[in-house]
Amino acid sequence: METWDAIRSRRNVRSYGEGEIATEDMDRILEAARRTPSAGNQQAWDFVVCTDREQLSQLAMVWRAAGHVAGSAATIALVAPRSDDALMRDLIQFDLGQATMSIMLAAADLGIGSAHAGVHDQGLAGRLLGFPEDRFCAVLITLGTPADRPLAPIQQPNRRPFNDVVHRDQVGMAQPRQCPRLDDEALA
Repeated sequence: METWDAIRSRRNVRSYGEGEIATEDMDRILEAARRTPSAGNQQAWDFVVCTDREQLSQLAMVWRAAGHVAGSAATIALVAPRSDDALMRDLIQFDLGQATMSIMLAAADLGIGSAHAGVHDQGLAGRLLGFPEDRFCAVLITLGTPADRPLAPIQQPNRRPFNDVVHRDQVGMAQPRQCPRLDDEALA
């Protein structure tokens, strides 16, 4: 799949079909995560891959909206160091956001669905994933074959119109012209 198609195909998939993710596909997704740029090249992350059904069922309990973890073929937990420094915390969160999107786009490129889940119960996550108290699990990314339909470029995305969210030079400035080649239809 081309990058642009992967971007247009990417959607949150929370219901998965049967089947495992091939080792070479999982390794490619993890390599995309590992290669993600980070502030100061810190790479302040660890990626914990979970495929055991019992572990996934228990991991689904770390947040009230994490039920889809239990049905995933695999879930990647993004673990990072805790910090008392506000700037460092912000940089780590920024980097984890980039790694999350790298994982999800690499998965979409392979036709693998993905979704995210927050982590509220850090104690349970720590026991299940084996990370020490000086670290935390920032997010879980579920992966698997979409149960409803394969990933394909979304022709009519449920998004605000392009010209409502894109501003040139300043927010709130009226767009001097509507550019037909940049409207939502042309970008589909």
